[in-house]
Amino acid sequence: MSPPADALATPLLWFGRDDAVAGCNPAAGRWLGMSPRRLTGMALAELDAEDGRLQALAERVVEGGDALRVRRACLRGADGIGRFADLWLQRQDGRLLAEAHPADEFPGEDPATLLPAALSAALKGLAHEVRNPLAGIKGAAQLLGRRAGAREGNDEERALLTLIGAEVERLAGLVDRLMNPDAPSELRPTNIHAVLERVRQLADAEAGWAVRLERDYDPSLPDLQADADRLVQALWNLVRNALESGANTVTLRTRAEHNVLIGDRSHRLAVRVEVADDGRGVPDSLAERIFLPLVTGRAEGSGLGLPLAQQVAREHGGSLGYRSRPGHTVFTLLLPATAANEAGDD
Repeated sequence: MSPPADALATPLLWFGRDDAVAGCNPAAGRWLGMSPRRLTGMALAELDAEDGRLQALAERVVEGGDALRVRRACLRGADGIGRFADLWLQRQDGRLLAEAHPADEFPGEDPATLLPAALSAALKGLAHEVRNPLAGIKGAAQLLGRRAGAREGNDEERALLTLIGAEVERLAGLVDRLMNPDAPSELRPTNIHAVLERVRQLADAEAGWAVRLERDYDPSLPDLQADADRLVQALWNLVRNALESGANTVTLRTRAEHNVLIGDRSHRLAVRVEVADDGRGVPDSLAERIFLPLVTGRAEGSGLGLPLAQQVAREHGGSLGYRSRPGHTVFTLLLPATAANEAGDD
C-alpha cells in the first residue's frame, strides 16, 4: 500500500480476483472496526450486509469496466453491525477498488449521540409535567394492591399491579434524570436476562397474544456493570418499535462476543443483545437518520426512542446498530462485560 493511501482519511479497500480484500488503508480499518491485517483476506460476501447486492454490483464493475457510485451501501463491521456509506467502485488492473464515504461523516461530535439544547429543554419541561400524574398512578396502584391483597385467587392481578408499581418507579427515575441530566448513574452487577424478562413483561402487557415473543438466551453470560433501569428503557424502546412495525414475532437473543472492538476500544468479552422482528422494516428514506432526534416513520411517533436507546448504549461504553429489510429487522446492542473498559490491540 502506498504512503499517500495510508495517510488518507477516506476508507479504501482493494479486492483481488477471488473477491477477497487484498489490502486497505488504516481509515478503512477504523471505519469497519477492525485492523487492516484482519480485513485482508476477508471475502466481499462477508462484508456485504445487503444480501449479495454489493457483490453483484462489484462483479458488474469488474466485468464492464465502468465506475459505479452506490448510494447508501451497507458494509458489515467487526461487531456485525452495518456501516452506511456512499461507495465508489472502479476497476484497476482488472481488480476492484472501493472508496467509501461514510454516512456518519459529520464535523465535531456525532449528532446521533446528542440531544440538541432545545430538545433537552423541552424534555425537562415534559418531565416536570409528568411528575404529578406519576404520583397519582402510584397511589392508585397501591390502593388497588391493598384491595387485591385482601382477596384470594388474584395472583394475576397482583402481578400486574407489581409491574405497574415497578414501571412507575422506573419512570420516576427517568424523570429525575431528565430534570438533572448531569447526575451520575450508579452501575451495579446486572443480569442482562433479568432486564430482558422485565422488558418481556412490558411487551406481554401491551401486546398480549397479538405478537409471539421468543427468547434465545445464552445462560453462560456474566453479569454486567450497568444501570438496569436505563437498559430496560433502551431495550423496551427497541421492542416497542418492533411491536409497532406490524411484527408477528419478536425474538430476544443474547450471545457472548470475544475480542470485540467497540468504537476504538478493544474488549476481551462483550455481551450482544439482539431484538429481531419480522415487521415492515426501516424505510429506506430513514435508513441513515433513524438515530437522530425527532426522526420517525410514524405519524404518532416521537422520534426519541432510538436516540435515547443509543445514548444508553454509549453511557455503558457500548454501541447500538441495526440491519433491516422488510420481514427481517435486527437491532443489536453491544455491551462490554467488564466493569472498566480495557483497551488493547486488535
